Amino acid sequence: MNSLNEKILTIAQQITAEKNLLLIDIVLRGNERNRVIEIFIDGEDIVSAETCALVSREINNIINTDNIIESSYRLDVSTPGVEKPLKYLTQFKKHIQRKFEVEYKTDDKTGKFQGKLIDIQDDVLVFDCGREVQIKFNRIIKATVLVSFS
Repeated sequence: MNSLNEKILTIAQQITAEKNLLLIDIVLRGNERNRVIEIFIDGEDIVSAETCALVSREINNIINTDNIIESSYRLDVSTPGVEKPLKYLTQFKKHIQRKFEVEYKTDDKTGKFQGKLIDIQDDVLVFDCGREVQIKFNRIIKATVLVSFS
């Protein structure tokens, strides 16, 4: 990771931690003349546009005050979107009663299913997929909320 990435990561981690938010991902692209910084945040509850704007302003203030980027740049702070897999156990709480596609591992194989998240008990997620399936969070390889229009 280069120095700019590390500086932006440190700033984003600090601000999101202060706000009890989760730092999901940071993407830096472009070059010195046309830099784009994308920061994806989430939380235990729904993250509003106002929260994203507040985080953006605070990160932007530190970048400018500490003169971390001397040229022009665009900073975008948003939630990761429904198509991104969930990364932290705390993200699942707000998705109870929603349908997921889950890829998981057992001791000797991997599996995949679709089911509705019906409960969370400590670090165990409980899904209904015609029968009850319980999976420890650390066994999940990838879990994505499925969009339903019904």
